[in-house]
Formats: sequence, structure tokens, C-alpha cells
Amino acid sequence: MKLILLNGELLSREQASIDIEDRGYQFGDGVYEVVRIYNSHFFELDAHLERLERSAHEIKIKLPFTISDLKQRIEKLKKSNNVHSGHLYLQITRGVSPRNHAFPEKAEPVLVAYTKEYSKEPSRIPGRAMFTDDIRWLRCDIKSLNLLGNVMAKDDATVKGYDEAIFHRGEIVTEGSSTNVFIIKNRILYTHPANHLILDGITRRKILSVAASLDIQVAEESFTKQQLLEADEVFISSTTQEVRPIIEVDGQPIGNGKEGDVTASLQAEFEIHISRSEK
Repeated sequence: MKLILLNGELLSREQASIDIEDRGYQFGDGVYEVVRIYNSHFFELDAHLERLERSAHEIKIKLPFTISDLKQRIEKLKKSNNVHSGHLYLQITRGVSPRNHAFPEKAEPVLVAYTKEYSKEPSRIPGRAMFTDDIRWLRCDIKSLNLLGNVMAKDDATVKGYDEAIFHRGEIVTEGSSTNVFIIKNRILYTHPANHLILDGITRRKILSVAASLDIQVAEESFTKQQLLEADEVFISSTTQEVRPIIEVDGQPIGNGKEGDVTASLQAEFEIHISRSEK
């Protein structure tokens, strides 16, 4: 991390400072995005920025710049840091204001962005997961800074030796602590509908498009914990993990306990789309 972007300025990390009354720090009052960088190119940048704009709108943050301006700023950041393989982290808070729960009448949003270079690609080896009650708020469609519920679930899974926590409300599976969740049964791909109970992941959207190109039938409908355990294949998706097979949940093997053919074909086609985006 050589330089970071703070509002319109490129600064060293040591030069940058955030006010202690920034509402992102005190309330988690802001939104964010994580964008993969492959071969020095952003992947699905427009989709990420569109979602960022929507999330900001949903919590009544008015962006002080256009999406076009923002693209220019983060492109400059990426080039300045000479990132080849890694990701961009970008967040916008409501800004600085004396601490009060109600939204301030006047506050200037604060933009912070930085890049991270990967020393090696994130692992996509088959993982193990556990179920956990989804007791988070009901606006999971907003990519907000309020991630404590997700963080607690991920930590619990990690402590217990799992790679991911899979949320459920009652018997219905929603999403992972930092991923979307898919199951495959009889070669049909199922994933929870993109409503207020899940974050509509950019990688999730791409997988649905990839599935269509492979003539894989897709059903955006809810499924239960039992249906997941009885699935032929299960996988999770995210910006950093792409398509990652889950071969065990709560100690029970999924299918034959190995990565399935459909999951493998989706990842392979996903990689083709990555290579096309770099041209």
C-alpha cells in the first residue's frame, strides 16, 4: 500500500488522517466496495460502482462526485501503486459531524480508497462450512460498513475450524458471512433471490450469467438447510474467492465429498470471462 486516496488527494498512509467524529468511525455510517484487479485491470468495475451508488442512495448519502469522476480517481490510484494482481478497497462515509444519532443536516462525505497487491492468489481449494443463525438486520442488500454480525459469524467459524459460516433464517439459507451461497441439485443451480435478505454479489451476478452461457438451468429461489445438505454440490462466491466449492457442512459431506463437475465448469468459464475483461 504505497498511496491511498483520501477524497481527491493521493497521500501516503502516514499523511492521511480521519477525524475522530467521522460517522463511519462512530456509527458505521457508510458504504463500501471491494473490486478485484487482474493483470492490472479492474474486474466488473462499473457493476461495483453502480452498487456503491445504490447503497449510498439507500442510506441517504449524496455522493459529492460523479461515478465518472470516481473512476478517474481510482484508476489514478491503481496506476500510481502499480497493482498487477490484488484488489481495491473503497469506502464512503457520511462525513464528520458532532456525535448525534440523527443524520446531520450538513456533512461532507469522506472517500477513502486503497489497493492491495497479492503475493499469491487467494485459495479456492474446497472448503468446509457451518450453519449459523442469521440474526443480522434486514437490509443486507446494502453494502454498509456495519459488518459486526458478519465478523462475529466468521470468527466463530474460524475458531471451530471452518472456512465459512452459512447464515439461515429459520430453515431458509440466506448467504455466507462474506459470500453468496449456491447449491446444485440434478444439475439445476439454486441461489437465494436478490432481495433485502442478501447482498447481491457482483460475482454472484457474473456466475448467473456464466451459468446461462453454459446452458445450466438457474433457479433464484430460497432453499432450506436440509436441501443444502442433500445437494449434489455446494459452492460459495465472492470477489476474492471467485467460485469455491464447499464439500462439508456441519461435519456432513456434500455429495461425494469432492468438488463437483458443475462447480468446476463454472469456475473454468468464470476464468475465461476474467481473461476477456483484460483485453
